[in-house]
Amino acid sequence: MRIIIDEDKCCGAGQCVLAAPEVFDQRDEDGVVVLLDADPPAEQHAAVTEAAQICPAAVIALA
Repeated sequence: MRIIIDEDKCCGAGQCVLAAPEVFDQRDEDGVVVLLDADPPAEQHAAVTEAAQICPAAVIALA
């Protein structure tokens, strides 16, 4: 699994951080998503998939 983020579209809702805190974080100044691990281990895949599905701005792409 490879994660691609479109930071320009991020609205800072933080749902990704709640779903997969080991993989996503947010910038303090504006809440935009920060990708901590672009190629997470298999045990994180379900959480990352959930994060991509619940992102209100659809900024998380999985490859």
